[in-house]
Amino acid sequence: MGTAHESFWRLRLRRTLAGNGAAPVLVLLEGPAGTGKSRLVEELTGLTEGTGAACLRWTPGEAGTVPEPAEQAGDRPVLLIVDDVHRADPEELRRLHRLLEQPRPGLAAVIAYRPEELAAPGLPLGAPPPRYPPALAVLRHRIRPWTQAEVRQAATAALGERCTAEAVARLHERSGGVAQVVVDLLAVLRDSTRQRCTAADVDAAGVPVRLADLSLGRTAALPPEHRPIVWAAAALGEPVTRDELVAVSGLGQALGREALLSALAGAALTESGEDRYGLPVPLAAVAVHGSVPGPVRQELHGRAADVLARRQPVPWTALARHHHAGGRVRGWLRAVEHAAREAAEASRHQDAIHLLEQTLASPSVPPQTRARLAPLLARSAVLGLRSDQTVEVLGQIVEDQALPATVRGELRLDLGLLLCNQVGMSGQGWRELERAAAELRDARPDLSARAMSALAMPYWPGSSIDVHRAWLEGAAEAAADSGDEAVRTAVAANRAGLAMSCGDPKAWELVRALPTDNPDPRTRQHAARGLCNAADSAVWLGYHERAEELLTEGLELSAKSGSPYTQHTALGARLLLEWFTGRWAGLAERCETFVTATSDMPVICADARMVRGLLALAQGEWGNALAWLSGPDGPSPEHAAPPLAAATSGALIRLALARQELPAAAAEARKAWAGMAAKGVWVWAAELAPWAVEATARAGDRAAAQSMVDDFAAGLTGRDSPAASAALTWSRAVLAETDGRAAEAVPLYRRAAADYAALPRPYAHALTSESAARCALSAGAAEPVVDRIGGTAPDGPGEAGTDGRGGMDRADVCGAAGAGEEATVPRPRDADGFKTQAVAELTACAQQFSDLGAVWDAARSRALLRSHQPAREVRPPGRPSYGDQLSPREREVAELAATGLTNREIATTLHLSPRTVEQHVARAMRKLGTQSRQDLAETRAVNSAAPMPQTLTNGTNHRSARG
Repeated sequence: MGTAHESFWRLRLRRTLAGNGAAPVLVLLEGPAGTGKSRLVEELTGLTEGTGAACLRWTPGEAGTVPEPAEQAGDRPVLLIVDDVHRADPEELRRLHRLLEQPRPGLAAVIAYRPEELAAPGLPLGAPPPRYPPALAVLRHRIRPWTQAEVRQAATAALGERCTAEAVARLHERSGGVAQVVVDLLAVLRDSTRQRCTAADVDAAGVPVRLADLSLGRTAALPPEHRPIVWAAAALGEPVTRDELVAVSGLGQALGREALLSALAGAALTESGEDRYGLPVPLAAVAVHGSVPGPVRQELHGRAADVLARRQPVPWTALARHHHAGGRVRGWLRAVEHAAREAAEASRHQDAIHLLEQTLASPSVPPQTRARLAPLLARSAVLGLRSDQTVEVLGQIVEDQALPATVRGELRLDLGLLLCNQVGMSGQGWRELERAAAELRDARPDLSARAMSALAMPYWPGSSIDVHRAWLEGAAEAAADSGDEAVRTAVAANRAGLAMSCGDPKAWELVRALPTDNPDPRTRQHAARGLCNAADSAVWLGYHERAEELLTEGLELSAKSGSPYTQHTALGARLLLEWFTGRWAGLAERCETFVTATSDMPVICADARMVRGLLALAQGEWGNALAWLSGPDGPSPEHAAPPLAAATSGALIRLALARQELPAAAAEARKAWAGMAAKGVWVWAAELAPWAVEATARAGDRAAAQSMVDDFAAGLTGRDSPAASAALTWSRAVLAETDGRAAEAVPLYRRAAADYAALPRPYAHALTSESAARCALSAGAAEPVVDRIGGTAPDGPGEAGTDGRGGMDRADVCGAAGAGEEATVPRPRDADGFKTQAVAELTACAQQFSDLGAVWDAARSRALLRSHQPAREVRPPGRPSYGDQLSPREREVAELAATGLTNREIATTLHLSPRTVEQHVARAMRKLGTQSRQDLAETRAVNSAAPMPQTLTNGTNHRSARG
């Protein structure tokens, strides 16, 4: 019995070969050249396995003749496979006729052929066809070209995840889904691409040799007077009608019709639809086109341009190509302008960019035409994705003094936006925008307003918030002078963005006022940008639900208005939101995919790079974390957006502290804090402040640490940022702890934890809760713990939230007060109850870290927990025997070693000596059957959904099983 996915004809073959009296069957297997017919034939030979049936194979033209099943298989069922029957001579066909007209019992025949090479079209066994007896089941299977999904599957198998969706689409388009062509192209791409395979790489791969030989061979087999019909098809590069094909060939109606029939009979051309003719594989056009003499090619393209100009609607992009190849410069430039405008109006900005880049790179474009085309390129480039060629082209054109001043100013505006947004060269971009704002103020106040509005956005590194505010007021004046609603919307979007970035309570009203339903597409594009920028700011502020709503609305509006750059910035903000809200499952992979797709746009991929680095840090992959946070592929500090720069510095400070590199941590803290003070947007210090304060205080500069806290507090006055408020409380707790005032630090940490829980930010909640427990255990019962700022802990056990022994239950662990509330935590009066509560807090934190996947943090909190376990949880005296199972400590050390931490770093995390760590690693490797730390990492990767296994047995560890 066949499986559910097997087709009917395959099941019918199996039934006959099983020898249960089923009637004989013939399957005619039809597949054009390259579609995988021979591969399928090879696969079918496996049908006889386990059946007792014989398998006989024969290919016409090879040694021997048609097999005789009775002579070679006896009474057994037999699978007869005949491949390439289109090559059979008349005598061989007659023998096959006799065999099929009187089929023996148990015969399962498969006859494969290329339909385009049959002597008698449609008749694989020649004319006249065999007279099949009623007992013979005759079936036909046509091998179809691969779908795009099948091409994607083959590309993934050959190239892994580095083959982009655009490359897969181009592979499918160029190959026509012909399997052999896909396989041959992938063989080239496997060796020629390194990081990412793009559509441009597919184009650069050229024509596979098999396809070129087949196409050129079939063309050469035609009479010389008929070949121009194939050349015309190659020049057109798409299926066309008979009349169009004949007109481009220049053969005239009578000879053209004769040539078309000849080319169809010789399989040089194929009919792809009703009255549509072209080459069998689109990529074959390149090979044929290249074989045509230059003057003939030019004539073909000239006639093609004449033909396409009569179509309605006019295919302007194709018309531009034919005019250009035909040497008609004026027609080419006119068609390019029409095509570019049409593409931009349809939001196909990448198409417009590609066409205009190629055109403007030509020295044959006169200055007047250049002045018209360059602004079209600039406008699409600002809305599209990065293209260094566009930057280069615009950089050259903008210095052309022959252009009108307003044209240069407009180009300078878009060049500045490109340099800042897509390329990440903020300094150069800022200078271009300043010049554009000045050059355009009198003649084009609308464009000047856009330049000044861009300079008002606080994401520029280096300039203070006061500078941005001044530019915003200038932009508002210029926008009012322009009378252009789209420009006023651009300024309004940036006013909302500036207010949101600073945590201005009035910002939400500005966001709600954006005209998202305006019929003007330019206005909607600016509104979409305003929504996505506001969403990004809401993430940093700590308004996560609102951020999600704004992202959804902004992404939808960006897609409708054709703003791929805005869409990508919003997708980066969503990764950041997932980090903060603890949605870590698969987040590392999503970040890496996003970075791969946007690797040439450092501004867009910066969010994903930072989040990936933060994940690596939490998981104990410190080397990986450093590479993601400060590697050569990331944005340089002088070009990074200030909130990202501050958060990245916070992570680097934390990493240096973990590695006990205190001078480096303090130096990074001083540099990052100076940048924050210069910018003046203090809500952006939320991810920096606690770590900067800790590094500065631990380095011995207590006054500077206090000044940081005071600056942070003053900067948040009148600002609305739950995340920054929580970070300020956290920073105060850090200062108290580093001063040795552990008891005062406890309620501050708990208040911060409660605020983070309310956002929610589970990782920050767990970190502050862990610190609260650590300080509580350090303080002991030596002094009263201040749980209400300005007061002391309430007296007496048995208050709400306790477990009856003075400890808090799981639901209330780590505090439950909302933002701005007093964090009142029931506290036991006796030392044992005090310690029990802190241990319960720490236990909950360790579990929360584990649930998130924060391996390093979980190990650190468990190590602290073990040193303070209540007496009832301490194991009995004596050393327990774990045999070949990992002990809890060995498993913990193995997990950290698998992340790449050194013995010294593990020792620091777990409060052990490096020698003890070395012993634990050695025992873990012996029990797991691994030979190196790399093997430990691979074991961890295989078991990433669960903790490190206790041991590898029952075949899991292949190395030890062999031993």
